[in-house]
Amino acid sequence: MRYREAVRMPLWLLALIYFFFLSFVLSVWAALGNIAALSALFVVTTVMILLAAKSALIIKVTEHELRVGSAHISLHYIDNATALTTHEMKNIRTRDADPAAYLAIRFWNANGVKVLLNDPRDPTPYWIITSKNSKDLAEILNSQRV
Repeated sequence: MRYREAVRMPLWLLALIYFFFLSFVLSVWAALGNIAALSALFVVTTVMILLAAKSALIIKVTEHELRVGSAHISLHYIDNATALTTHEMKNIRTRDADPAAYLAIRFWNANGVKVLLNDPRDPTPYWIITSKNSKDLAEILNSQRV
């Protein structure tokens, strides 16, 4: 494996969501008592752990393939990869977005990579991938093209 990155939810966002969930637990406690509140707390904590685990975006570059989450493409079909600045990323995922593009974005991370594709069978023109290390990812993708 040439590159691996996990884009996870930041702690401030996890805490915010958990505090919203805890307000629900408080309501359950006020209405139904201690046992129901403890049960709700267990369920809410389990849901929070699953949410944190499932929301992580895993990016992998191997010798032959780019894998982003469950999507994957051969490096043979990658034309060019460009690291995007915060401003470029903001524009490309809003007003400049192509509806046919594949978007693997997380709103809490402002940087990313635009991966241009060259596959005549696939109508997807490019992938936009959120990355904490966008320059490193673009450099590795450009150097690994077949």
